[in-house]
Amino acid sequence: MDLQHILQAISVAAIPMLLAITLHEVAHGRVALFFGDTTAKAMGRLSLNPLKHVDPVGTVLVPVVLLLVHSPFLFGWAKPVPVDFRRLRHPKSDMAWVAAAGPAANLLMACLWTILGGIGAAGYFGSGVVAVWLVKMAEIGLVGNVLLGVFNMLPIPPLDGGRVLVGLLPLPAARALAAIEPYGLWILIALLWANSRLHLLDAILGPLVNGLVQLIEHLFT
Repeated sequence: MDLQHILQAISVAAIPMLLAITLHEVAHGRVALFFGDTTAKAMGRLSLNPLKHVDPVGTVLVPVVLLLVHSPFLFGWAKPVPVDFRRLRHPKSDMAWVAAAGPAANLLMACLWTILGGIGAAGYFGSGVVAVWLVKMAEIGLVGNVLLGVFNMLPIPPLDGGRVLVGLLPLPAARALAAIEPYGLWILIALLWANSRLHLLDAILGPLVNGLVQLIEHLFT
């Protein structure tokens, strides 16, 4: 992929992916605030300004590397919004709602991008370069948000799915799962490494992502 194609790919993917990871984190902070934790608000992390949430590695380096290696998908993350679960009114159960808010925001954005893409495909933006660019951007917004939401619902702390499960399980099981969190990043790295050879995550997440994409397209186009 030459520089021109890389810049074109970045121009199409940048807006939907920045929105995906930014609104994912803001959703966590907003729901935490609703349940009594003001930490994210006090630190200025409820802003929709992407610069407040950019992580040099997850927001910039990882997506660019994926482009350079011709990855079939783009992925990234923002700086996690700080949440002090002890300040929630009902820490265990409220934690599940706070964690689920991020993926829920991604699914909502996927629906909105699908509507935009349908409007563009119907010709309401014309047929010029800008119209084609908007439709391609909407396609990435749909798939990228679904992928981000589904991936984050893997039941491994500190991913959102792990924290949702901690909030739902009986206390002994919840404590046992929460104890995994310090090792969660290494577990994820091991899973991604194994996936590069055995494609285990592809086999699990692929049908979920494809099924959700098809369902959203069916409902909103």
